[in-house]
Amino acid sequence: MEALRIISDEHQALASILHAIRFMLKEVGAGRLAPDLRLFQAMVHYLDAYAEQRHHPREDPLFIRLARRSQEAADALARLGEQHAAAPARIAVLQQALDRYMADPACFEAFAKAFDDYAEFYRGHIMLEESAVLPRLRAHLEAADWAAAEAEFQADMASRDLAAHEDFAGLFSKLVACAPAPIGFGPRPFTD
Repeated sequence: MEALRIISDEHQALASILHAIRFMLKEVGAGRLAPDLRLFQAMVHYLDAYAEQRHHPREDPLFIRLARRSQEAADALARLGEQHAAAPARIAVLQQALDRYMADPACFEAFAKAFDDYAEFYRGHIMLEESAVLPRLRAHLEAADWAAAEAEFQADMASRDLAAHEDFAGLFSKLVACAPAPIGFGPRPFTD
């Protein structure tokens, strides 16, 4: 069940990034924090490259196995499948709002709203997985399912990590280092 531990750890990392951005946007909106546009760019990139393109595809094989073993989570799995398929459109809306804000500081509120919508969606998405699907994976998958799923999961992790050439753990640490207290250790400007 190493795959479940990794998925839950990734949920926690994603939730912390969402919380950090929400906090920073509140502080920027209240005039207590100068916006760090490069940090916002890096955080949106992390959400796209890590959450949408790396995390979701790792979950899908487990979800397929669960659908074969039980209809108990069929509705939740159908909703999650639709949500995973809509990831490119969802991140595009957020990226476009960030691009407009970077081009025109008057577009801050629109970016803050787009991000809040994204964060609310993602919070519900994680909660659906954690409450309706992960417990059912534990209950319904058999030893052979776990062995096959774990092998696929590890192979997918290795192939995506090699293909991406991106150090997500390092990027996460860098994001935390630049985010303002009490969320992170910053503020300090984000640099590549």
